[in-house]
Amino acid sequence: MTPRPIRLVAGFVTVGGWTMASRILGFVREIMITALIGPGPLMDAFVAAFRLPNLFRRFFAEGAFNAAFVPMYSKKAEADEDTAGFARDALSGLGAVVLALVALGMIFMPALVWATAGGFVGDARFDLAVGFGHVVFPYIFFMSLAALFSGVLNSHGRFAAAAAAPVMLNILVIAAMLTGYLLGQAVILWLVWAIPVAGVAQLALVWTATGRAGVHIRPGRPRWTPEMKHLVAVGLPAALANGVAQINLVVGQLVASKTEGAISWLFAADRLYQLPLGVVGIAIGIVLLPELSRRLKAGDAAGARHSLSRALEFALILTVPCAVVFLLVPLPIVSVLYERGQTDAGDAANIASAVAIYGLGLPAFVLQKLQQPVFFAREDTTTPFRFALVAMVINAVLAFGLMPMIGWLAPAVAATTAAWTMTGLLWLGARRFGDAVKLDAKARRSSPRILLASLIMGAAVWGAALGLQGALATGGLRYLAFLGLVGVGVVVYGGAAQVTGAFRLSDLRKGMRRGG
Repeated sequence: MTPRPIRLVAGFVTVGGWTMASRILGFVREIMITALIGPGPLMDAFVAAFRLPNLFRRFFAEGAFNAAFVPMYSKKAEADEDTAGFARDALSGLGAVVLALVALGMIFMPALVWATAGGFVGDARFDLAVGFGHVVFPYIFFMSLAALFSGVLNSHGRFAAAAAAPVMLNILVIAAMLTGYLLGQAVILWLVWAIPVAGVAQLALVWTATGRAGVHIRPGRPRWTPEMKHLVAVGLPAALANGVAQINLVVGQLVASKTEGAISWLFAADRLYQLPLGVVGIAIGIVLLPELSRRLKAGDAAGARHSLSRALEFALILTVPCAVVFLLVPLPIVSVLYERGQTDAGDAANIASAVAIYGLGLPAFVLQKLQQPVFFAREDTTTPFRFALVAMVINAVLAFGLMPMIGWLAPAVAATTAAWTMTGLLWLGARRFGDAVKLDAKARRSSPRILLASLIMGAAVWGAALGLQGALATGGLRYLAFLGLVGVGVVVYGGAAQVTGAFRLSDLRKGMRRGG
């Protein structure tokens, strides 16, 4: 059986476009948080509290269902088997487990804060984080169910609604903070209470979209069927593997919590490099996994290789230049985005230092999103889990070991090193799959040329930043100077790509067409 044709690059662009919108609104959200609340006890406590539902969401939602549910559902859909019953059982089981988790989290919230932000103990940040945690923790229930409906939509090649759902979180949070500010009330309270409300809205969006796609899923009594046993067996190591990134963040938070403001600085830096990671890496992971699952189900090794190669090119084209810019000129970016209100020049300098370190690891973070579907499409979730454990140990050892030498920046160095370790292990582990995971000649030819074009662009942007140094430090003029830097980067990168043969715009347009 030949897989039905899809527009692979178009799928990347659809998901990436909505993710771009979400990340841009996310920047507006973070700008408002840093301006209206600012690095310090309140923001530290909020970040620690909001990280708790996100930590468990990686385990129970995105990890398990992107890695286990989506391939199983996609293969059933390809073979015209009963997908509705399978999805209903998965929804019912997931809902019951996460509901119990929410109840436990609400009861043991002080213990969770102690375990993830031990440096808060003894100051006001601890009680603040516990209070905020009680409000935001139920968000995990709504987002876990939303992840399942998003997986169903993605399996049917309908990416827009699932990718648009995170936009609602940012819109509602921005509106809430703005309302609190205009009313002269505590902005932090409006921010915290907006999160569970946004979770309900996101679930409603994807649930409704699934029904409009002709797939009607209603919860029922949880059943422990052979399919659910297989789902858990495949999903558990995948959930742990995907959750390692969040565990690494928690380890970093434990180290940073000893320095007031450090959690806020790392959070702001993390949100900045998450823009290309989300737009490129997450988009590729969402689109590539069901595509590889269908190709492998049909025995189409050549098609799987083509899809993987094009995904790599797409990732490198957008990711490598971002990494170069983050490494060479982080301060102008951070200054324009964050330095205002409660965030001063000292905060901006600290955030920029973390951004440069994260920039070194950005390609690795994105490549993982490309490599993991190679294993997940074969329902092999154990191998990535073992690799993730190795990376997790490296992260912890470096984060705590480097703390006495480089202070609160140790978590950023540790995360970057662990990311490249994980990428290398995934690449070595995938070699046993044979030709289906080998890059084709076009990808092997273009990859070093993309790096060369990015380095040329980086040199031009660095030189322009030196020339505009005065303007970049001057009030409103810095925004025009920053736009000038962006313009230089875009023009030089585009020109260098054409000269070096890194990529052609015609190839991208071709990839947008059905079957491209």
